[in-house]
Amino acid sequence: MKPSGRHIVVEGLPAVGKSEMLALLARFYPHDVRILPELVKSVVEEEGIDLFRERDRLTRALVAALPRRRAETAAIVASGGLCLEESHLGVHYAYSVALDDRGFQAAYPRLEREMPQPDLFVRLDIPIEESIARQEARGTPRYAIDAERLRRFRAELDRWHTARRTSCVVVGADRPASETARDFEAALGLSYRQSEVPAIPTFDVLLLLGRPASGKSEFIDFMRRADPALRAHQFHVGRLAIADDFPILWQTFEQDDAWERLGRPRLHSRRADGNYAVSDDGLWPFLIERLNDAIRSRRDPAGTTLVVEFSRGGPSAYRDALARLAPELLDRAAALYLAVSFDESWRRNLARYDEKRRSGILSHSVPREEMERTYGADDWSDLTDGALRGFLGVGGRNVPFATLANEPESTDSAVLGPRYREALDALFALQRPA
Repeated sequence: MKPSGRHIVVEGLPAVGKSEMLALLARFYPHDVRILPELVKSVVEEEGIDLFRERDRLTRALVAALPRRRAETAAIVASGGLCLEESHLGVHYAYSVALDDRGFQAAYPRLEREMPQPDLFVRLDIPIEESIARQEARGTPRYAIDAERLRRFRAELDRWHTARRTSCVVVGADRPASETARDFEAALGLSYRQSEVPAIPTFDVLLLLGRPASGKSEFIDFMRRADPALRAHQFHVGRLAIADDFPILWQTFEQDDAWERLGRPRLHSRRADGNYAVSDDGLWPFLIERLNDAIRSRRDPAGTTLVVEFSRGGPSAYRDALARLAPELLDRAAALYLAVSFDESWRRNLARYDEKRRSGILSHSVPREEMERTYGADDWSDLTDGALRGFLGVGGRNVPFATLANEPESTDSAVLGPRYREALDALFALQRPA
């Protein structure tokens, strides 16, 4: 069912996964949904407000910000889209009761009259104890809230909904992410449908390589948003399927967190700069083996382009990684390397790091120490003899490759389209010579 002209608000305890779930929907339904971030947190970060100590200043800033949020919401709904808003001022009101913030409580009745009225509320629900554990793992003490205040907050928010007789759907989030995402999607009335792709030749497997923040995610998002027919004709990319080893790596980090909470040593990673660094280099070939397993189990329909995304660094980084890929994958593969300098990779890495979501995989940041140790240099230039296109000798196979200079950074499709098309045209010609 295609969503049309609705405003839905997502609420829940801290660290429940609101931002992460909304980010997933934004990626998989780019034409259907528009995401509005949490107003309170946006104001806190834009104005540099201390969330707990500057409550009166925060109230004044929220009063000033509300008209713009109301206009943004109205524009999305009027366009026929699904407006998904993270949290709402009713949540902030419940927090104001828990924090004994009488200034906001006094201002709230007027604000409520001016607030957009959602069609539906969706609550991602976890126990308070789980919220505390996730807050600690997230490592953002400036937003941490203790259990007693959370109990008062939740009780007040329940009263808020009861008094207003709102329509509120509860989705359990204390379970595997895939199950939560499935039910969250269903609660919003979203159903994923793959677009029909013309039956013209496209890449079977595209290895998407490059340093962290070299533009791999942006490349995928560009292709997702492209019209399927145009994507096939201009970029030789069919129905998209993605295989990425980063979620596997992130799961390993989270497993180490669990061992640490049990008082056991971490197995494969260590904490660094509020994030993680790999401490066991055996993880890198392990990730390729896991990718091989995932790819072997796929049964993609004809016309699918499987994009296999990963980053590697070190003196034999890509030589080792490519040699470990399954032969049946290499037989169908072409490699596209997005080339950016180390300094540019680090700059983009910092620019995309969103602290309010750093417990989520879609906004991860590689610590400086890990960047220098693991990604300071790689062997792509040696592997390709510095050529922009040609063939890689891997396991007795000639794998076509192209190197795309992905600087300067751009988000303009008028810039990215020709840039991608030139590289992919050359690569496709190598794979399917005339």
